[in-house]
Amino acid sequence: MQDVGFLEEIIKGFIIGVLASAPMGPVGILTVQRTLNKGRWEGFATGIGASISDMIYAIITGYFMYLVVDIIEDPIIALWIKIIGSVLLFAFGVYTFKSIPRHKVIDEEAPVETKNKLNGYIISGFVITVSNPLIILLFVALFGQFTFILVDNEFVQAMGYLAIVAGALFWWFILTWLIDKVRARFNHKVIWWLNRIIGIVVMVVSALMIVYALTGHTFHFIPFVENPNLNLFD
Repeated sequence: MQDVGFLEEIIKGFIIGVLASAPMGPVGILTVQRTLNKGRWEGFATGIGASISDMIYAIITGYFMYLVVDIIEDPIIALWIKIIGSVLLFAFGVYTFKSIPRHKVIDEEAPVETKNKLNGYIISGFVITVSNPLIILLFVALFGQFTFILVDNEFVQAMGYLAIVAGALFWWFILTWLIDKVRARFNHKVIWWLNRIIGIVVMVVSALMIVYALTGHTFHFIPFVENPNLNLFD
């Protein structure tokens, strides 16, 4: 676990942030609705609140995994964590695939004062996301699969957590930008299809992770960057 470099930890954190934010749950639908009804930046502000909540839960998850790192670094236990994590991710993909977007999400108005509106959207996005602690299970699965937790390397670990926030913000920025561009054609059917696509991607990736974990292979990010002719899997 300690051989993970700075750039690799950043990449892992960024991917985890995107994966944790992509499914269209209540906060995702609320972000879409606010982008359509009030504007792109109002929708993005909601995503910022969700990203702050994700960071808190990621740190909580990482802290408890750090406490038992001596156990999870055992090769056999590490293998089981990867397998169980992949199974959980697959189940999460199935759940996302079958999710039916709600047609109505309570959107409480932000304060009337213009200067406080974005703050209100950030707070509401945070509250909705933080009220779902089950995301901890998703972080456990992702952290175990990506070997995200480090020991005696607090700076790199902290950068990894910041990368999770960056990945989440990137997702909300891109999502609100796309919705703003195609707002005339955007409806709940688009959200339904988006959940299906995301679910399929998560299921395929998690299935590959199970296969590679069982065959003793590990996915590498940085060696491929340094040597394009190197196989990503060893």
